[in-house]
Amino acid sequence: MIKYIEETVEYLKNKGFDNPEIGIILGTGLGQLINEINIIKQVSYNHIPNFPTATVEFHKGKLIFGELEGKKVIVMQGRFHLYEGYSLQDVTYPVRIMEKLGIKTLLVSNAAGAINLNFKKGELMLIDDHINLQGSSPLAFKGVEQLGERFTDMSAPYDAEINSKFEAIAKVNNINLHKGVYVSVVGPQLETRAEYRMLKIMGADAVGMSTVPEIIVANHLKLKVAAVSVLTDECDPDNLEPINIDDIIANATKAEPDMITLFKELIKEL
Repeated sequence: MIKYIEETVEYLKNKGFDNPEIGIILGTGLGQLINEINIIKQVSYNHIPNFPTATVEFHKGKLIFGELEGKKVIVMQGRFHLYEGYSLQDVTYPVRIMEKLGIKTLLVSNAAGAINLNFKKGELMLIDDHINLQGSSPLAFKGVEQLGERFTDMSAPYDAEINSKFEAIAKVNNINLHKGVYVSVVGPQLETRAEYRMLKIMGADAVGMSTVPEIIVANHLKLKVAAVSVLTDECDPDNLEPINIDDIIANATKAEPDMITLFKELIKEL
């Protein structure tokens, strides 16, 4: 993997990806943030050596370098998921690349279902902690200790200082920002009623199919990390309706302006 990382980093440096400070992973609900960035360089994933390629139809596939609120940022427009057939090492490979290019902070967005029924679709949740139910770890491979400490501490995976800034920004801008525990499952199928009940008992406030692998690797690399979920559906096992993907995308779009405000104002303060 070290050889692959070196090849990828060299390619991107030659393309002009020059010392980014902040990495951003755009999940569902933050795609329009691209319009706020002064783009300097962008490369399709399928042109980057050793990079996976996004296969989900509503996820773009570009790595973007530019300026946002006076900071150099590197942005993943589209992410990779275990359910697409990738390994956890594939899913998290871009985080390792962004760190080698120079980032010190990683900001992540995703779409999630609200298990906590006090949270409503179209609202946002700041991730305070997580539960990994993806069945493995992105650090479970031979030679991982050459890239960082094998037994990575996860007592506080999300940066408390950044989370406090997010909460303050939300208050000033009248954004309803919940705070809770995100559980990551494999997917791509949605959960059964019994599974939603189980996840609630476990202490989860929201469920999704991404983010946790990237957070684990970011902690492995000692990056500061924060993540926000767009709550796109309500997971009430006693009143569960068939899933409507169009409705999920619509709720993500509805929440997007608030998410963009949070991210822009935070980056201004970092």
